[in-house]
Amino acid sequence: MKINDAIWGALFALLGAAILWHVQGFPRIPGQNVGPGLFPGVLAVAMLVCGALLIATGLKARRAEGAPSPWAAAPDWLRSPRHVLAFVVLAAVNVFYLLVVERLGFVLTAFVYLAALLWVLRVRFALVFPVALVMTLVIHYAFYKLLRVPLPWGVLQPIAW
Repeated sequence: MKINDAIWGALFALLGAAILWHVQGFPRIPGQNVGPGLFPGVLAVAMLVCGALLIATGLKARRAEGAPSPWAAAPDWLRSPRHVLAFVVLAAVNVFYLLVVERLGFVLTAFVYLAALLWVLRVRFALVFPVALVMTLVIHYAFYKLLRVPLPWGVLQPIAW
């Protein structure tokens, strides 16, 4: 969806204003000029400025096109069934991961996740499962062994390595 920059700018500026309002309640550190709200406050002000610039750019582009362009327009890929299917599969595997990773375990869930993505991206079918398996094991090794991230084992708990 192509959304005019003015809309994104307004949302960005609103988020910056909300952050700026929120950090006002952060505690002050006695005897210091800076406190825990300084850095988020600076970022919030930068977000407000960038949001204002996006609003100005979006409104200027809208006026420059002669006839007012729509605030939002559907992208070309929405007319392609293949691309819509890829988007739906991408969303579905993320929901699938969130729902079953604790019960099924990371290794099995990631394998199904990657196999589905490789299939929808039209990787040769003979490569889908081997690549999904190898990449799942590489990702598991990197996170579980090297980075020491506790990934769920699920049904594979009896053979956890």
